[in-house]
Amino acid sequence: MRAEPNAVLLVVSDPPDPLADVAREACPGAVVLSTGTYLDSQRFRVHVGEHFGADPAHVEAQVIGDHGTSQVFLWSSARVGGVPVAALLERRGARIDELRRTVEREVRYANISIIEGHDASQYGIGIVSARIAEMVLNDERAVIPIGSYQKKFGVTLSLPSIVGRTGVIEVLEPEMSDEEREGLRNSADSLNKALDRLRNEPPAKIATRG
Repeated sequence: MRAEPNAVLLVVSDPPDPLADVAREACPGAVVLSTGTYLDSQRFRVHVGEHFGADPAHVEAQVIGDHGTSQVFLWSSARVGGVPVAALLERRGARIDELRRTVEREVRYANISIIEGHDASQYGIGIVSARIAEMVLNDERAVIPIGSYQKKFGVTLSLPSIVGRTGVIEVLEPEMSDEEREGLRNSADSLNKALDRLRNEPPAKIATRG
């Protein structure tokens, strides 16, 4: 930050959200982003697209909160070609519960499946990191779910945001069902607890972790 005070820092290492808070506290005044749930949202779109036989580019589906098991899938606003997923399932005489369980499991634990298949999982996060860098460098004003510090929750977590040269330009908090809103609060609580544990651990213990 001394070398380039206007830099935008992007935290990629797991767990990216608490580590983004650590970076922010270590570099007061810095713009710090976390890759957050951007990759999870891409995977969400792919799985929903596969289920309906549609190109994921025409699927609107977002994951918010933390990049972890308490992340929140916004099923209430998920759409294919502008049509709500719930309406598409109703036309087919199907219920959302089974699709929801399958897709959320696949997205949450995708990392394990990928490592089993490729012995590594750097490809997805590598593409996401490069894409976020492009958004910042080109001042794209793209709208994606990305991690940034949310004063309302006291931690870094992901919400749909406009991303450009200065990092997150504006956070667009989406409409949510009561269940999703509660899930976001739980996600924030989980992140706060993780950050508290990190702050309270002796430095020597943290340093010896692999």
